Amino acid sequence: MSDTKTNLEVAFAGESMANRKYTAFARKAEQEGFPVVARLFRAAAEAETIHAIAHLANMDGIKSTAENLKTAIEGETYEYQSMYPPMIEQAKAENHKARRMFEMASQAEAVHAKLYAMALEAVQNGKDLDADVFYMCPVCGDIEIGQPPEKCPICGAKGDRYQKM
Repeated sequence: MSDTKTNLEVAFAGESMANRKYTAFARKAEQEGFPVVARLFRAAAEAETIHAIAHLANMDGIKSTAENLKTAIEGETYEYQSMYPPMIEQAKAENHKARRMFEMASQAEAVHAKLYAMALEAVQNGKDLDADVFYMCPVCGDIEIGQPPEKCPICGAKGDRYQKM
């Protein structure tokens, strides 16, 4: 059998995936006119978040804000520089519809890495980010500070679709 560290990693990944899956299932249930089922899925998704965060904490995966930002920059940079490019090429080769989302996600991850770098600089100077509000594109995941653009620079969605975070 695996050691506890490996088990924690597997459990964290599984609980994290369940959270996202149940959140997607909740949206679908709402679209199909089942609001109570949607609430059940959302409740279960939050329960999975509790489990995932506990597993991450037991892996000593939650550190200082500066260290967490460095980890986030590393992860986002890996995604847009290394993870998504071959996925995009494979989807192109297969003419698969996932290509578009891979491309948008890759571009959004680059934005996220840049925003995390800004946050890290502020934190290293003993300050918080100089921003009151963030807006997120619900189509591609682009994040903007202060106000949404007229049009999403990644997917072209209208700025009025951005969600205030």
